Amino acid sequence: MEYFWKTDCLDLAQTLESGQCFRWRRLDDGAYSGIAGRHVLRVRQSENGVWFTVGNEAEAEFWLRYFDNETDYPAIIKRFAADPTLKAASEENRGIRILRQEPFETLISFIISQNNNIPRITGIIGRLCESFGERISDEYGGMYTFPDAQTLAALTPDDLAPLRAGFRVRYILDAASKVYSGAVALDSIYEMTYDEGKQYLKTITGVGDKVADCVLLFAYHKTEAFPSDVWIKRVTAEYYADGLPECMGEYKGIAQQYLFEYFRKRTPAVK
Repeated sequence: MEYFWKTDCLDLAQTLESGQCFRWRRLDDGAYSGIAGRHVLRVRQSENGVWFTVGNEAEAEFWLRYFDNETDYPAIIKRFAADPTLKAASEENRGIRILRQEPFETLISFIISQNNNIPRITGIIGRLCESFGERISDEYGGMYTFPDAQTLAALTPDDLAPLRAGFRVRYILDAASKVYSGAVALDSIYEMTYDEGKQYLKTITGVGDKVADCVLLFAYHKTEAFPSDVWIKRVTAEYYADGLPECMGEYKGIAQQYLFEYFRKRTPAVK
């Protein structure tokens, strides 16, 4: 069945190619095919919304939540208009949404993202899923589930060597081991404050401030998180040296996505 979601605040290219997710591919007709858990979706843009190709209404509900239908983005963009820089960034990139992703996949993905670029991150994650996930066939060629903590915890560095993940292998195995053993209970983070969740995630080897903030934002929707990379550090140094504007409030993570995309487009030579 096809399900239509009328919204002017979801641009598939802006959202799915924004660096917050790595399991989507653009099809020849401009639509996107992706996977979350065991859910596979084909989604295409229209002038005033998006079309989901799904099996039933329950699948549509799953994907609506994944694309964060619960958050009032127009109201947030209106709020951000109080700051001139953020006003321009949010209006230009109003189609970006914060995806609600599965915590373990998000954790491992952003461990892999350290000191890395998007094509290489996507390649490592693709090899990880093809090697240790389960293949789910569909009309677009099939996709692989993300391997769970139990599967990854049983592996050795030699098992992961073909991924070409370098120093990150040790961090992947530590995260998987701690999650599988229960030393880190990812579901408990939903009930934690932002600060509590950040400190908790940092007990995993290789998880620092930026990775923890990415996981808290993209898996737990803790929008106070403000992941800071080279782009954002330059933006804050130039525009917000005296502190972030008050209008960001509890939506700093959403503001960060708008600012990241806005300034990335204008300074393509920065690595």
